[in-house]
Amino acid sequence: MRCFIAIDINDEVRAALADLQEELGERADVKKGDVKWVRPESVHLTLKFLGEVKDARLMEVCNIVEEVCGRHKSFELDIEQVGCFGGRSARVVWVGTGAGGDSLKQLAEGLEEPLAAAGWPKEGREFAGHLTICRVKKSSAGVKLAKASEEYKDFKAGMITVDSVSVYQSELTPKGPIYTVLANFKLK
Repeated sequence: MRCFIAIDINDEVRAALADLQEELGERADVKKGDVKWVRPESVHLTLKFLGEVKDARLMEVCNIVEEVCGRHKSFELDIEQVGCFGGRSARVVWVGTGAGGDSLKQLAEGLEEPLAAAGWPKEGREFAGHLTICRVKKSSAGVKLAKASEEYKDFKAGMITVDSVSVYQSELTPKGPIYTVLANFKLK
């Protein structure tokens, strides 16, 4: 099964992201088929994408996540500022993190070493916490969204309390991915 490790967000932030998606889509004037907006109820902050995990190894992943969570204190995390991956023609539009970002980075880095020791390769780039709100299918829409997103550098969606980490299953379907929480572990 496809799995990832993530932090959930609260309803206040979800609502702010939904409003942002609508406003950004109108401002950029993009066609529905040119982009794929992430359903607000599916938005999460990924700490580590694992890919395929055999059922027999799921407990090992859960044990690692539980152990790492036991070494990190809960913290507040600001969700703010719109950005893009892909340069002049955005491929992904995201909302980043502000205050609390250092604690988030420490948590993500805390997962890397034990997961690498268990066989999941380390990320090739530095961790950058973000919430994906849109994936771009057509480059002309990406150009419009990249330009429109520049007007949201001061966007603030709210604050979340990071007090737990979840292990998710991601099932890909024609209507979009279905995310199922397999386990949730509290921070200390």
